[in-house]
Amino acid sequence: MSISINPSTGLKVFATRAAKATDKIAGKGYSPVADEALTSLPEPPPGAVFNAAEQARYRDFKEARRGAADYMAMEGEFSRYLEDVYSADPVEREALTDECEILVVGAGFAGLLLWYKLQKAGFQDVRFCEKGGDVGGTWYWNRYPGIACDVEAYSYLPLLEEMGSIPSMKFASGFEIMEYCQAMAEKYSFYDHCLFHTTVDRTEWDDEAGRWTVFTDRGDAMRARYVILANGILTTPKLARIEGMTSFKGDSFHTSRWDYNVDLAGKRVGIIGTGATAVQVIPEIAKVVKELYVFQRTPSSVDVRDQRETTDEERATWAEEPGWATARRARFAKISAGRTAMKANDDYLAGKVADFKERKQHTKPLSAEELIEAQLNSNFRIMEQIRARVDAIVEDPETAEALKPYYPYGCKRPTFHDEYLPTFNKPHVHLVDTAPLGVRRITEAGVEHDGVEYPLDVLIYATGFQWMATSTFNMIKGRDGRTLREKWDSEGTRTFLGLHSQGFPNLFIVSGPQGGGGSFNFTDAIEQHSDYILWMLETMRAAGKTRVDITREVEDDYSAHCKQADIASAPLRDCISYYNGHGDAEPGSLAYYGGGQWHKYRTRAQESLEPYVFE
Repeated sequence: MSISINPSTGLKVFATRAAKATDKIAGKGYSPVADEALTSLPEPPPGAVFNAAEQARYRDFKEARRGAADYMAMEGEFSRYLEDVYSADPVEREALTDECEILVVGAGFAGLLLWYKLQKAGFQDVRFCEKGGDVGGTWYWNRYPGIACDVEAYSYLPLLEEMGSIPSMKFASGFEIMEYCQAMAEKYSFYDHCLFHTTVDRTEWDDEAGRWTVFTDRGDAMRARYVILANGILTTPKLARIEGMTSFKGDSFHTSRWDYNVDLAGKRVGIIGTGATAVQVIPEIAKVVKELYVFQRTPSSVDVRDQRETTDEERATWAEEPGWATARRARFAKISAGRTAMKANDDYLAGKVADFKERKQHTKPLSAEELIEAQLNSNFRIMEQIRARVDAIVEDPETAEALKPYYPYGCKRPTFHDEYLPTFNKPHVHLVDTAPLGVRRITEAGVEHDGVEYPLDVLIYATGFQWMATSTFNMIKGRDGRTLREKWDSEGTRTFLGLHSQGFPNLFIVSGPQGGGGSFNFTDAIEQHSDYILWMLETMRAAGKTRVDITREVEDDYSAHCKQADIASAPLRDCISYYNGHGDAEPGSLAYYGGGQWHKYRTRAQESLEPYVFE
């Protein structure tokens, strides 16, 4: 039976986890590179400061790119790119119309961490819905060759101390992370509480009953007192809109559903996209394909990775150091810039030194404008180093010039790799620069650009994800009958702490729009959000309350703060990226740019309880 009753708790046990669909799903991430020339950056040029002409160049590119109809939904004939290729068919089960106290959407890091904290605090009547066939979230769906985390694994992976686990590499492979997620789920009996291959279709609030009804694609109509959205911020793949896509006669797939049944060995392969995923994929597939054509619209900022194995000394030290992972993550969270966190900070993160960089002393406090100017100058110097790295590694001058990023550091997602740039020195790897509009036509035989047809056997779309564009928001109907998306479309994105939205009681959003608490390490934000949700549930349990909403006033104030923080820091992000909805998002509607202010809002709320309406 796929569903049974635990006699000791009276709770349902779900045996709905699916088996792996193919034994071909295997791989590794980054391996250490011995060549020091590939693991170090050139020194920054002396006196380099932000160059307005460089920014104007990118602005021209940005405006030209607006002429392209960039992305489209994976619907109709393109829905096959969303199929689960990683697990066997769903386990048959009965449709559920019962009730639980807490229902969580998602079984990635957030779901696993929430379950650990909830059950530890005595909340047992918890149910999870996950559209995939196993745990892992982004690490379930993304299993492409070369996949690895971009944040050091010692700070990124949750519950390392509790699991008694230490990652094998500083930047663990996605396959290792996936196995780690499975190990967490096994140890803490997560599988007993999760409905796999179950997609939430809609969620509706019943104000009289004080319950949410959660409808799924399996016919379920489950009632829950609390609903927690833990389905992540990079959950919906996006597909470039290109003429003739349906005409291609070869094999094709999206990187988020890598098809290992397609053998790339000896094939002519094209890949569209050069973002964070492609930077990891390209060096790996270049090792096996006959010809590789890389279709690039915008060059990535490719910094040094300097991958390494975990040392025996580290393993021995951490085994004798209670709280090492928690302390390391806390120190890591204090580092605000991705590049700073990548290089030369092991001593600081290990607690051997008091700081990670030499602090500049200013004769007077800097204004907001002066702080922005200082950051632009710093970012420009980093970009000059990254551009110099391209010249030092890539042999063909024309290819090198096309690979140089020309936008401010950090306005697009930075990438890190030691094998990506040298891959373009291989005679069978060809860069096709398609700026500014990208690939415009696909034929039966391959890709056509500027009148040249590139014949292909396999076409891979590395076109990324929509950031914070989960369809879940379209299907959550609150007190006034509006969906969350309808509210935000008519009033602008409105939350408190990114976790609550007024009119949607007993609903919590993990790592959603306006959700602060962390740095570029998403795990830190997840930790902060899960701690807050646990605090709220424990507070309500102690007070005998069963409903919580927020006031309109606190939502107004916090949403205005998010907008102002976004506008103030906008000069650092003058580009088109998923950070700003490809240039179309309203200020304050996506990521949180208020830094430590989020913690101040949270602390004041928890101390005063004034933002909340309890019943």
